[in-house]
Amino acid sequence: MKENLSKANRRSFLKSSLTLGGLVLLKPAQAVSESISNPDQAFSILTGPYLQTNFGNSISILWITNKDASSWVEFGPTADNLSQKAYGKSELGLKPASRINCVKLTDLTPGQTYYYRIVSKEIKDFQPYKLTYGETIYGDTTHFTNLDTAQKDVSFVMLNDIHDRPKSISHLLSLDKDSKRDFIFFNGDIFDYQTDEKQIINNMLQPCVDYFAKTTPFLYVRGNHETRGKFARDFANYFDQVGYSSFTLGPVHFIILDTGEDKLDSHPVYAGIVDFDQYRVQQAAWLEKEIQKKAFKNAAFRIVMMHIPPRYSGDEHGAVHCTQLFDPLFNRGKVDLVLSGHTHRYKLHEPDKTANHYPIVIGGGPKDGARTLTKIKATLKEIQLNMVDDSGKELINYIVKKK
Repeated sequence: MKENLSKANRRSFLKSSLTLGGLVLLKPAQAVSESISNPDQAFSILTGPYLQTNFGNSISILWITNKDASSWVEFGPTADNLSQKAYGKSELGLKPASRINCVKLTDLTPGQTYYYRIVSKEIKDFQPYKLTYGETIYGDTTHFTNLDTAQKDVSFVMLNDIHDRPKSISHLLSLDKDSKRDFIFFNGDIFDYQTDEKQIINNMLQPCVDYFAKTTPFLYVRGNHETRGKFARDFANYFDQVGYSSFTLGPVHFIILDTGEDKLDSHPVYAGIVDFDQYRVQQAAWLEKEIQKKAFKNAAFRIVMMHIPPRYSGDEHGAVHCTQLFDPLFNRGKVDLVLSGHTHRYKLHEPDKTANHYPIVIGGGPKDGARTLTKIKATLKEIQLNMVDDSGKELINYIVKKK
């Protein structure tokens, strides 16, 4: 039996999700849309701060205001000493002056805790030779710890296939509330498709800010549903990192791949304006070089995170293309674990000498009873993986030993 939804079941799911997704908007984000559309609203922070990082002794602090602003971060070693200041990246000598803010703090000390607050000064009028400022607003002082890439272990959780059900984020993370994690990983299809900024804030960013994102960073790779909709081309503006990347943290070298859409590029719904095949080919060429690097080869473990699994997700074009491009490279590079979503059915596929030489773990979702939280801790000796359903019941308990 194939480990994916049939086309009929998937169509039924999508039809129901359009109704269910609109019923769970959070109140703070509903106020957001009113503030954006009404210029008489007081200047405010719509959401944030939320943290992202590539663990290279830097961290990105993001937030969104309802009006254009000059913004910065004040930070320091204690809550009473925020003497350092950082701005967003200048482009052609111009500092940012918009609503979506991303300030990257660099050259941080490994293992040190930093305190910070976000600051935005409203731009009321922007004339060629005169800029008029309005109110300055400050976020609460909070903190984060800059992780040491040489630490002995790494710990994180994976969520996938939320499909515009924001309450699932806090519910699933509450099943792990007593654990300290290095980061949270969102493995695609957090949305049904991309409609507007309100949806991104309501159905992901604000729940993350409310629950963890002010102090713990998250990583994010798109699913095929994030490639859909009129706002898909604006989607990446709200994150510091969405596409493919790699980093080393503790004993693990991580590879994040953006598997794109599962449909053909020529499918009528895309009207000739996508090129996911070439995008995946580009990633395969990058990955072929990546598996030759010392950081990849010398790591105790190599974990790949990608939305569409490299196998066992049906015969749609995107899934088949992922198998053709990535599976041989995973085998050649001796990948230790692949984490995926997409099929909406949780599953552990153990290594197979004739196919995938590595285990593939697929998270479930998105409806009540099918949602999953995947917990991972890696040491120098082993990867411990535990998957639970949305009641906390254990579904998978799996260990990958160092080869």
